[in-house]
Amino acid sequence: MRLSAAFTPYTPSADNRLQNHPNRGHPTMPLSGEAIRLMNYIDDVSVTLRRILTGVATLDDDERAIVSAHLAQAKPSAKDVLNALASK
Repeated sequence: MRLSAAFTPYTPSADNRLQNHPNRGHPTMPLSGEAIRLMNYIDDVSVTLRRILTGVATLDDDERAIVSAHLAQAKPSAKDVLNALASK
């Protein structure tokens, strides 16, 4: 596949993700397969959100309001997941 000079595909490497990790430089225990799987789900959600952000530009004001209300009502939300991770 030939790509134009204006388009550079996003391909994060494991090295880049580790360099930007909040625990970089601190000893950590190895992650379980389940933790890695959950982090992959989070990456998938991020990709989906980028697609949504791209589509927002095509909506008129009424459609934006409807989509915004739908997103606000979506459960569970990212905040719900953060709260679950923060609690024991």
